[in-house]
Amino acid sequence: MDIDFDLIIELQRLDTEMRDASLVLEGIPRLIQDIDKKIQTDSKLVADARGKMSQNQKKRRDLETEVKDIKAQIAKYKRQLNEVKTNKEYTSLLKEIEEAQHKVDTLEEAIIAEMLAADDVEEEIKAATHRQGQDDESLKKEKLVLDEKMKEAEAKFAALSKEREALLPRIPREQLMLYEALRQKKAGAALSPVTGDFCAMCHMRVRPQMLNEIRDKVKVILCENCGRILYWTTKPEPVKPEPPAAE
Repeated sequence: MDIDFDLIIELQRLDTEMRDASLVLEGIPRLIQDIDKKIQTDSKLVADARGKMSQNQKKRRDLETEVKDIKAQIAKYKRQLNEVKTNKEYTSLLKEIEEAQHKVDTLEEAIIAEMLAADDVEEEIKAATHRQGQDDESLKKEKLVLDEKMKEAEAKFAALSKEREALLPRIPREQLMLYEALRQKKAGAALSPVTGDFCAMCHMRVRPQMLNEIRDKVKVILCENCGRILYWTTKPEPVKPEPPAAE
């Protein structure tokens, strides 16, 4: 099968660059999602800290209200002390006052503890807000960069697709079918350059007779090891290593 290697090599170049652009397009949305999650996490940390402060303030108000009610009850008991007529009643009121005052002391200690906790929560709010401010600016910049990369990759993919469509009619059908079959089977790399006397993809030595035929560029020669179309190049080409065989 005679083959125009320039056309088929150009086709593989286009397919490789399209695949790379496609990987970029597939990966960027996930990166943007990760950024959005970080932004949401920072916002949640601030919201949670402020929620703690709201709970703290409510608890303090409830405790203060309870202290106020008990102190009012103590004042009532003290007024009743002047009205009782028996020692038993007097002693009973004193006990009620003592127990009520003990509750007040306990509640006031709880209020102080909540005030101290509020200081810690206030620091937590400041730290979370500061972090949110710093992250928000940098993460928004990252999103802008990713958006720009997305646009560039989309434009590149569209241009490459247009080039590919224009190239396909120039390649004989049987050669195109062979190329596509190998491309599907070999993870996108249907061709492999010969460097020295080795297949660049699988590093298998090419027999001397085959080397001569490859240099002539008049027919398709497949690597005896990896099965790719071999072609001769006068300059070294960067080649990705052969991917592992699918199990």
